[in-house]
Amino acid sequence: MMVGMASEETRTVTSMPIRTPETRPTAEPATRAWTTRLLVLGIVLTAVNLRPAITSLGALLEEVRDALGMSGSVAGLLTSVPPLCFAVFGVAAPRLARRFGPGAVVCAGMAAITAGLLIRPYTGSTAGFLAATALALMGIAVSNVLMPVIVKRWFPNRVGSMTGLYSMALALGTASAAAVTVPMTDLLGGSWQTGLAVWAGLGAAAVLPWIPFVRDRDRGTATAVPARESHARVDAPRLRITRSRTSWALAVYFGLQATGAYITMGWMAQIFRDAGVHAGTAGLLLAVTMVMGVPLAFVIPRLATRLPHQGPIVVALGVCGLVGYAGLYLAPATGAWAWAVLLGISNCSFPLALTMVGMRARTSGGVAQLSAFAQSTGYLLSIPGPLLVGVLYQHSGGWGLPIALMAGLMIPQMAVGILAGRNRTVEDEAAR
Repeated sequence: MMVGMASEETRTVTSMPIRTPETRPTAEPATRAWTTRLLVLGIVLTAVNLRPAITSLGALLEEVRDALGMSGSVAGLLTSVPPLCFAVFGVAAPRLARRFGPGAVVCAGMAAITAGLLIRPYTGSTAGFLAATALALMGIAVSNVLMPVIVKRWFPNRVGSMTGLYSMALALGTASAAAVTVPMTDLLGGSWQTGLAVWAGLGAAAVLPWIPFVRDRDRGTATAVPARESHARVDAPRLRITRSRTSWALAVYFGLQATGAYITMGWMAQIFRDAGVHAGTAGLLLAVTMVMGVPLAFVIPRLATRLPHQGPIVVALGVCGLVGYAGLYLAPATGAWAWAVLLGISNCSFPLALTMVGMRARTSGGVAQLSAFAQSTGYLLSIPGPLLVGVLYQHSGGWGLPIALMAGLMIPQMAVGILAGRNRTVEDEAAR
């Protein structure tokens, strides 16, 4: 599938070949085809690495807490670190991309993920564990923001399908980490340090495809995009993004869906374990929730790009979330598999949000600003959620109040999602 898609994209991005004295005309199509395939591979491997740092920790959170002496509140702080890092470091991604090129920034991001995942299990303290986790999350943050930018710039006519491809790869990486971390830890001798550190190898593999793009600082990859077109996109005038109601609606929608997602990734396995489900099964249930995004993350963006208004999809995903939370409250163990599936469908608000980022701006420059604003603001809004869940769990002695909080947040999420799904662009709103 990847090669077939790459062939289609080649026809899109190579319509204006670049001639240089050193390159023969007959060699250019083959060179650009190879470049496009490598770029698609880099996007897929990057997406696969954007969540294992979080879901692998969720599967072993109890072991990490016991080993490092964490309280419930401190564990809640740990589950709030991802959105905090995404908010702080994500806002710098467009500026870094303009200076060094998006390929170089993503390459550095994958290296940071590799280093952070390799170091954190062996720091021996809560502070060290948090610092190493933040390093990995810094790499995830800049890559999160730049994925829609890279898709819009290099695949402008295939935003839906390419967003679906990397969203599907992201969901696959998320689910894989949740599913295999516990059994892989047992297979490697039962050490939670080894079970967490092994995911650094996946990050190292993602560094390699981006190395050829590191040298193209100003335009990403001159072999894939015409120089004049790329230059115009990079130097597009900056928008007053905060004047756009759509950008604010999209930022709040992004923040609320991120709140639900990180609560799910950080705490759902523990909810099932507290209900009497075996640790390995709880990890599989979390994996089921994450793996629902594999097919749906490819379908939903394609469907969204065909609709003038994405509100109906927002509502459908929200209803699935409400039913899933109700089941998790009333019968967490009895209907565990059904609730895992429903919450997995609800979590597909993430690829929908990314698709709307690409649709609500006309140019890659506009998408860069909107992506940075929506993701950074959204992740900033999502920080209290996982922390509050940890505090409520510790002080109430159960999961009733935390689950009620999760369900309550789904209502405003649907409301702002309907506003963000309207058929308009931030350039038009910012110019008024």
